[in-house]
Amino acid sequence: MHLTSAPLVAWGNAWLAGHVGLDDAVDAVERRGGPNLIGTVPPGDLPFESGVPLRTALVRLRGLGLSVFRLALPTWGDPIGLVGPAELNQAAIEAEEGVLAQLTDRQVGLVPSADRRGSSYVGVSWSPYPANDAFPRVPDLAEAERGLKLTLMTVAERLQGVDDVASFSPTVHRALGDLGDAGCPALAHGYPPRAHRLAAQAERLAKVVRLAEPGTGRGMNAHQIELRAQALRELDSAVRRALIAAHAAIELR
Repeated sequence: MHLTSAPLVAWGNAWLAGHVGLDDAVDAVERRGGPNLIGTVPPGDLPFESGVPLRTALVRLRGLGLSVFRLALPTWGDPIGLVGPAELNQAAIEAEEGVLAQLTDRQVGLVPSADRRGSSYVGVSWSPYPANDAFPRVPDLAEAERGLKLTLMTVAERLQGVDDVASFSPTVHRALGDLGDAGCPALAHGYPPRAHRLAAQAERLAKVVRLAEPGTGRGMNAHQIELRAQALRELDSAVRRALIAAHAAIELR
């Protein structure tokens, strides 16, 4: 799970809530992914030409009544955080992430992709899509916390029932068992401590999923491989919901 969209949502909302200035928000986003540019926009849809810098884009969106950013982390069969239409959903599902920006009279979807030019330039290009003006059905903070906790218990039990998980067992079980210090904060200023804790835990567990996925389970039979795969799918789903809930848990003015 790549989290290009998460910094834009966290720091964009912190800016909209008045907790940080525009320059600080843009700098924080671009420290994570490099320069951010809004890509080509259909004429008449938004007042942007191609390749608008993020700072300029945010100012223009604010002029259109921008009030909130929402995180979407969908996968095939689980379009969590999306509201349609099909073109936006397909692009976001293929990217496994996206952002919904609520304006006064409409909602816009932003889907990121890597922007590479030559051997040294690395940034993010955001492709805008019209979005249905609907509120995505996502869990609140308490629901996401409960879901992640229960999923962790289930996953730990299933992995303990697999005889040979030596290829990734130390890494996975350390992460599943160590729920203390979360490390660097995953969110921005203005988010409550509870959201910071949940986001940091979810980011760490997302790394667990990435580390565990590549192996097929050497020495494991087909049943054990399927047990592990199912456990990881459930953990991935709970992690996505936790991240979405954490990034929505800020009081906007």
